Amino acid sequence: MSHDVLDIPAWAALAGPHRRFAEVSGRAVRYHPDVALFGAVAPDAGADAWDDVAKLAGPGEVVTVVGAAPPPPAAWEVVLEIPGVQLVDVALEAAPDPEAVRLTAADVPEMLDLVERTQPGPFRPRTVELGTYLGLRDDGRLVAMAGERMHPPGWTEISAVCTDPGYRGRGLATRLVKAVAAGIRERREQPFLHTSASNTNAIQLYEAIGFRLRRHTTFRAVRTPG
Repeated sequence: MSHDVLDIPAWAALAGPHRRFAEVSGRAVRYHPDVALFGAVAPDAGADAWDDVAKLAGPGEVVTVVGAAPPPPAAWEVVLEIPGVQLVDVALEAAPDPEAVRLTAADVPEMLDLVERTQPGPFRPRTVELGTYLGLRDDGRLVAMAGERMHPPGWTEISAVCTDPGYRGRGLATRLVKAVAAGIRERREQPFLHTSASNTNAIQLYEAIGFRLRRHTTFRAVRTPG
């Protein structure tokens, strides 16, 4: 499998397996805002691709660009830049978890509540449609979850890995990552993930269970001219 698509994961996903979620304008593409906040420009795009981004998003709107892209024009406001890392599975002992339950649209209110309390990253009302999401419950209450997000050909991103603060230190997140990875491998695909470069605890955990740092990246949110 080629690693090249991981340099532009949002573009590769929306031009491929996630095409049904794509909104397109010229050389720019993004997920439907109810599904995910990410967009991208074509890998060979020039600076004029930002005109396509502006048409896609509308005036005064924020777009999070993932992957390589030319610098935005001077008139654009950079709202947020987060240094990140991308890790790929090289030795993960993936395994289904008998206690993990498949989460569906009916579980979205609980999922959004858990995300609000734990802040694992962007999660929208329809993010659950991107792939398999698994959760662990205690006395019926959702206390941990993980699932699939961007889907470049041959790869699937593990995302929304989070645990209720009162349940941390019990290995729940690790169990769910391994369970989600097991499903990805059943499709003969390879897991990868992103996290903030400052989240050293998460990086150490992922490396300890079999992920390897592939590249540093930047998640950049920009506002179109209004």
